[in-house]
Amino acid sequence: MSFWEVAAQLSLLIVGFVMLIKGADWFVDGASMIARKFGIPQIVIGLTIVAFGTSAPEAAISITSAVKGSAGLAIGNILGSNIMNIFLILGLCALFTPLAVQKNTLYVELPFVAVISAALMIMGVVGGKLGWVDGLIMWLLFIIFFAYLIVLSRKDKNKAPQLDDGQLNNDDDQECGDDKKGILIAKMLGKLAVGIALVILGSQAVVNGAKTIAGGIGMSESLIGLTVVAFGTSLPELVTSMAAARKGEADLAIGNIVGSNIFNILFVLGTSALISPIAFDTNWVTGFMIDAVMAIFAAVVLFLCIFLNKDKKLKRAGGITMLLIYAGYFAWIVAKDIKF
Repeated sequence: MSFWEVAAQLSLLIVGFVMLIKGADWFVDGASMIARKFGIPQIVIGLTIVAFGTSAPEAAISITSAVKGSAGLAIGNILGSNIMNIFLILGLCALFTPLAVQKNTLYVELPFVAVISAALMIMGVVGGKLGWVDGLIMWLLFIIFFAYLIVLSRKDKNKAPQLDDGQLNNDDDQECGDDKKGILIAKMLGKLAVGIALVILGSQAVVNGAKTIAGGIGMSESLIGLTVVAFGTSLPELVTSMAAARKGEADLAIGNIVGSNIFNILFVLGTSALISPIAFDTNWVTGFMIDAVMAIFAAVVLFLCIFLNKDKKLKRAGGITMLLIYAGYFAWIVAKDIKF
């Protein structure tokens, strides 16, 4: 690659980062305001709207990769993103502030992540690929999970604090008069929509720039999927969770990551498998087996880092532990690709 090509791709990366950071900030604001306004539990918002929105880049890349027959990108992107979401993103969040976790997240949703990660590995090993039957199974599990969220929302609705228009209002809203309520709702929805648009566009800009640079230096498709593309598509989760943690919305931060991992496997890979079969390389060195095991291990480690604390919070010690594990895993996948 020439100097000007590298400079252009680096500029694309910078623009993408700016869009991601600002978009995530607005998205968290909008989601939090909607949750408080309508009495929706923060954890439900995190597990649905935020999780689905931040999983959009993974969906776009994995589905497109599956259609084009690029299994390395399709599966590597999802496994790499899910591992990174837990070890790197929640690890970084825990360095700045302890993250409280609700009982249903600890005892239901986190184990569910481990179960579906194991199911993904088993389906890949048994068939050597993810076919339409596997995609159908994932979608059925996705529907069950969504039904669980509906039940959770109804059960916890009365526990969530509702704010009236005055509490959500600020100085700019005083001039709204009789239309204040409608304008306020439009403002919340506008922040949500613009935020997720910036997050998605920014993520695409980062991925395209990083993928071009990585491809130019001879990285394999699998390594690109597990590192560059996984990092790029996890940026929405990173900036959104960091923003949520900074604003004290711990349920939104944890729910975003757990929900994104569930969406990534069941919705993204499930949809990809329904559209086109995805080859699953079961080789322990060159294939996806180590990565699939690490995805399961990540959920288990997160559970233990929270469960072993009396107050059931993810604290700095747990965050450091997860970051060290990810550093070791990252070194392994790079070493096996370039054959040190």
